[in-house]
Amino acid sequence: MEALGEAWRLLQEGQYFEAHEALEEIWREAQGEKRRFLQGLILLAAALHQAKTGRRGLRNLKKAEGKLLGFPSPYLGLDWRPLFEEARRRLGA
Repeated sequence: MEALGEAWRLLQEGQYFEAHEALEEIWREAQGEKRRFLQGLILLAAALHQAKTGRRGLRNLKKAEGKLLGFPSPYLGLDWRPLFEEARRRLGA
């Protein structure tokens, strides 16, 4: 869980590419619902990175939405919903 906390810190600091990479490491080992949730966070990080670099990240945001919306916020101790809503605002979704 320490690695997840580090990935979450990177997301909160706007280091989306680095968070994406850190989350992928955790995702590889995860199973079941946790794996689906982490995949949603990875897609959310990708969408936010694309927005930060001036590219459209709506496709990744939609994929993230499909993975995340079944989960409560917080889940695994992460209050992911505000970050998701921020991504929606940034990408005009």
